[in-house]
Amino acid sequence: MGYECFDVEIVDRVGHIRMNRPEKSNSMVAAFWRELPEIVDEWSRSGSVRAVVLSSIGKHFCSGMDLEVFATDESIGPATTSGHRSRRNERFRSTALKLQDTFTALERARMPVVCAIQGACVGGGMDLVSAADMRYADESAFFSIAEINIGMTADVGTLQRMPKLVPEGIVRELAYTGRRWSAEEAHAAGFVNAVFPDHDVMLNCVMDIAAEIAAKSPIAVWGTKQTMHYTRDHSVADGLEYVANWNAAMFDTDDMSEAFTAKAEHRPAEFPDLWPLSDGL
Repeated sequence: MGYECFDVEIVDRVGHIRMNRPEKSNSMVAAFWRELPEIVDEWSRSGSVRAVVLSSIGKHFCSGMDLEVFATDESIGPATTSGHRSRRNERFRSTALKLQDTFTALERARMPVVCAIQGACVGGGMDLVSAADMRYADESAFFSIAEINIGMTADVGTLQRMPKLVPEGIVRELAYTGRRWSAEEAHAAGFVNAVFPDHDVMLNCVMDIAAEIAAKSPIAVWGTKQTMHYTRDHSVADGLEYVANWNAAMFDTDDMSEAFTAKAEHRPAEFPDLWPLSDGL
């Protein structure tokens, strides 16, 4: 299936999503918000993709919301008619929730999502990568919570997720000023896992990391992701109870047996894919 904003492929259970609008610095047009959750949700439902790499083509990773969206979408842009302010405001709220869900798709996916970032990652790009499991950058990368520079409060996830990833004071500085945050600063703060000298080296390393994840038990990887997300938003005691309940329900002795046997036989372990999610009766 073809997409307006993305090129996609699956190789050895690693799904690769590439943003493919380099001439527009991979800005986010209306199709972006429909297509990304469609891709991620479908791969998650299928159970056949065990890790996802999200990258982009061109000089910049993502320049945020395309200005055309602000100009043409009445739920975001200026009102064209007077009256019924409550209806317009309700539609704005509904639109914001829909945009938020695009990135929440990365969190609810049963497999980890890893971002490879070069050049600009600003505005909506920050919302996107904040929802991923891991972030890697090359030396050209820079970040900005740029919404403050156009007179609005960021509302698609950065302000909610980023304080769970780096010290809140850093997030406040970036959110209040909208300044550029270099790859080196982001790495020092723990926002990105590593910084590479160029895009090709970065992408090769990220694909290797994704392949290593894909070689593990997919139920164990999913359980790890679910447990970490739950613990992020709950107390330690709640998190401990959650993982006890998870393993009581999901612990697979066959996968553990295969892991030990493969190690003893000096071969890669072979784990079955997750079963596809049911669409209901």
